[in-house]
Amino acid sequence: MEQNVISWVEIPVTDMDRAKAFYEKVFDFEIQVHSMGDFIMGWFPFAQGKEGASGSLVKHPEAYKPSVSHGPVVYFSSSNVQGELDRVEAAGGSIIQPKTQITEEIGYMAIIQDSEGNRIALHSRT
Repeated sequence: MEQNVISWVEIPVTDMDRAKAFYEKVFDFEIQVHSMGDFIMGWFPFAQGKEGASGSLVKHPEAYKPSVSHGPVVYFSSSNVQGELDRVEAAGGSIIQPKTQITEEIGYMAIIQDSEGNRIALHSRT
């Protein structure tokens, strides 16, 4: 296989401004918002040639619905999961599962609920 199997992830939102503020505060990066017809997309930063996939927040009146219990779980890379966890509640989210070791080789994970009601996860080696 020449590339990783995941190339893009879209996270549903109902309030783009609120979601943009949440993700920017928790992950300390900037999101660029673009309107594309009925779709409003908040693009995550993309580092060409680096590991991992990119993605966006997506608002659409019928096609996207946030969920804390249905659908895939997106894992965000982190240098240390606890750093993002410490900012989640102040940004309008909640912690579902605190920092937990998976294995020594794989590292740590945590699960949070974002400002829109989506379940997302964090992953770090330390």
